[in-house]
Order: sequence, then C-alpha cells, then structure tokens
Amino acid sequence: MMPDPQSLAEAATWHYVVALAVFALLGALGHVSRAVFNILPDRLSDRPLMDLVVSDGYSWADMLFKTEYDGAGYYRLDSLHNLRLYVVWAMLSGFVVLLVVPDASKVTAYWIDWGLAALVDLFWYRVETFEW
Repeated sequence: MMPDPQSLAEAATWHYVVALAVFALLGALGHVSRAVFNILPDRLSDRPLMDLVVSDGYSWADMLFKTEYDGAGYYRLDSLHNLRLYVVWAMLSGFVVLLVVPDASKVTAYWIDWGLAALVDLFWYRVETFEW
C-alpha cells in the first residue's frame, strides 16, 4: 500500500545517501546477474559492429563504455571496470529519478524511515524475548 504523498515529510540529505547506497547494491546485483545468468556469449566475433548486428546482448553502450568480455565472448564477472559501470549507472539513474519524478523522494524517504523503524522494533523485540 502506497502512502498518501500529501502526508509525507520532505526527504532529508541522509535519505538520499541511503537511497544511493541501495542503488549501488542494486547495480552490483545487476552486474553479478548479467555475468552469472548469461547463457549465450555477448560477443560472437572480434568486430564490434558485427556483434551489434548479430548479438542480442551486445549494445552501443557496451561498445561506447568498453565493457570487458572474456576470450569466449562472455561478460566478465571479475572485471572491476564492468562492476564500476553498473554501480555508477544504477546510482546516477536512481538519483535522477529521485530528483525529477514528482514525490519520488518523499515516497523513498517514507520507505527508508519505515524500514529503519521496523529494524529498531525488531531489535527491541529480540531484546525483550531473549532467554539465556
């Protein structure tokens, strides 16, 4: 159930920091999922223009940002360059959404506050029900 946007408080700076950390984790998850769950290789030849036409997983962004692939044409999981591309892209796009979409920052702040309150409640519940 989504909260009513008129009843939400403004997002503070720390809400943006937490949201950017979550976006960074989502970017890392996207990097790992592209490398692990990719059944077919992205690069089928040594020519990028041919791969753009033939391959389904290779795009202009991969060619422009020089995404790294292994010798068989698969996306490299162990590449820090690829990880950095995914994390920066997720953080940048998430931040732009928070700034441009109306009430997105308020709704994000609401869910961050709600999650933090739930964690605090869970902690105190565990303290109260702790048995030796």
